[in-house]
Amino acid sequence: MNCRCNLATSLPARQNYDLIVIGGGPAGMFAAGFAALNGARVLLLEKNRQCGAKVLITGKGRCNITNSETDPHKFAEQFGRNGKALLTALYAFGIEDTINFFEQRGLKLQTERGGRVFPSKGGAGNVQKLLRQFVRDAGVEVLTDCQVKSLSHQGNRITSAETTRGDFAAGTFVIATGGLSYPETGCTGDGYVWAKNTGHALIEPQAALMPLHLAEEWTAELGDFNLKNVRVTARLKGRKVAERFGEAFFTRTGMGGPIILDMSREVRDALKKGPVTLHLDLKPAVSEELFDKRLQREFAERSNKDFRNALDGLLPRTMIPRFIELSAIDPYKKCHSITREERKRLLALFKNLTLNVTGHEGLKKAIITTGGVSLQAIDMRSMRSKKIENLYFAGEIIDLDGPTGGFNLQVCWSTGYLAGISAARRLSDCP
Repeated sequence: MNCRCNLATSLPARQNYDLIVIGGGPAGMFAAGFAALNGARVLLLEKNRQCGAKVLITGKGRCNITNSETDPHKFAEQFGRNGKALLTALYAFGIEDTINFFEQRGLKLQTERGGRVFPSKGGAGNVQKLLRQFVRDAGVEVLTDCQVKSLSHQGNRITSAETTRGDFAAGTFVIATGGLSYPETGCTGDGYVWAKNTGHALIEPQAALMPLHLAEEWTAELGDFNLKNVRVTARLKGRKVAERFGEAFFTRTGMGGPIILDMSREVRDALKKGPVTLHLDLKPAVSEELFDKRLQREFAERSNKDFRNALDGLLPRTMIPRFIELSAIDPYKKCHSITREERKRLLALFKNLTLNVTGHEGLKKAIITTGGVSLQAIDMRSMRSKKIENLYFAGEIIDLDGPTGGFNLQVCWSTGYLAGISAARRLSDCP
């Protein structure tokens, strides 16, 4: 696909539009495209050089488009107490609609562990190109390198957007500016300011789905090493605050991976109250008693071998030197000489490897932002503001956040679609 939307440098010929969408991310492009397909004259304003910048970093550059959980109610449950508010948008444009949207435009998808749906090849770059092509084909006028400075309003109506490239008027507006995470992609919280200035309540925006920092420097030696099928428990002063099972990995500064990201919000809040520890169970399918028996069996079968050569069947090779050091067992000690106390120390490493959390990556590397425009200020049946009659919201700016696995991008598709068609239908009803 050869989409040139990002090369818009001259001002659009028309200065007055039916709809102006602010923010050229996933939600904004969906809102603009579907509004245009429903007859609206649409201008999409994007502060970056190209639309869809944040798409490129999702799913480690692969773009986890959605999740295969097609039951709207089960899907919505992933968003906690706010999930029910998402149901109308999911019924309007659900998971199957998302999959069909991309596949009908030539992007083949595949479902992986945990129901994660990715492009079969090409990754996030192909998703970005497809979205930009969709917007162009729909007839949307796109103006990039255009930062909105303020929104003018009279009474309960927005009248125009003042930008670095002029003022633009419209009958209706959609704010889809995202949150605060990954600010280098253009997510700097502008939309929160406009929402607050027009009377919308805000839930404090905070970083979520981010890697954690650990005090243990040795984790850097195992950077990006995957731990599959592990259980991680976070504790505050001994009390469990979060627990997840699945995939994680060590990083140069601590830990990341799906289950670490998913528990990072609880850890973030717990750190405000005191020291937090992570407890890794590397063999969660086996009880401590049974795994102790396995260790005894392994040592008996290798009784004349050095301890350093007895862990091959229990650990990935790259982790063995670190485990030997942490166990404080002489690596050249024969297995038949290992004491019960030494074996118990080793057992604790497998079943309760304890690490000390010192912090998190924050907004700089957080995948999403929690909080945002309060759901109480939005009619979630249409995404229309309850405060400003010609204003709609879509995407991450709204107080909706879910776990990793494609859930949060689906919010962008669903709310973007609903905001776009709702705005277009309102325009047709109010000539």
